[in-house]
Amino acid sequence: MEVAAEAATGDETIALVREQAFDVMLLDIAMPNKNGVDPLRVIKQIRSEQGVLMLSGFPESQYAINLLKAGANGYLNKDAAPDEIVRAIRTVARGHQYLSEFIADALADKLEKPAVERPHEMLSKREFQIFCKLAGGQIPTQIAEELHLSVKTVSTYRACWRKCACQIMPLTYYAIKNGRIE
Repeated sequence: MEVAAEAATGDETIALVREQAFDVMLLDIAMPNKNGVDPLRVIKQIRSEQGVLMLSGFPESQYAINLLKAGANGYLNKDAAPDEIVRAIRTVARGHQYLSEFIADALADKLEKPAVERPHEMLSKREFQIFCKLAGGQIPTQIAEELHLSVKTVSTYRACWRKCACQIMPLTYYAIKNGRIE
C-alpha cells in the first residue's frame, strides 16, 4: 500500500478527487471547514465509483449506517486494530463494502426492528446533512450559503425534524446525547 496524497480539509480533499481517482480514500468525519458528510457527497458526485472508507472517533452506532447510506463504502472507528484497517482498505479497494461485525449486526437488527429508537435513521441523506449542521450550531442562513440552497429550502429541511417526532429546540441536546456532536 502507498499513500498517494493527503489533504487537511474537506475542500482540499475535493480538489484532489477532481484531479485524480484513488484506489481508496480514507476520509475523516471531523475535518476543518466541512464535516466528512459534505465532502463524501461531493466526492460521490464527482466520481461515483470512488471507494471511500470513513474514519471517525465517534462510535459506529452513531454514524456508520447513515454514512453508508450517503455513499461511503465502509466505516471504521479510529481505534480499530491495524489488521482491521488493512482488511477494510483491501475490501474497499476490491470494490466491495466493508462492514464490521458491529455494522453487520446493526443492519440485521434494522431488518427486524423499526428505527423508532434512533429517529435520526429515518432521515434522508439531505435531511441528515442539515440535521448535523443544525445540531452543530449552524443557523439556516449559514447552511444555505454553504450548501448553495435557499434559506427557505433549508428551513423546509429543518422541518423534517418533526419526522423524528421531536421539537427543534431539543435538537442539540438530542445530537449530543446520541453522539452526533461533541
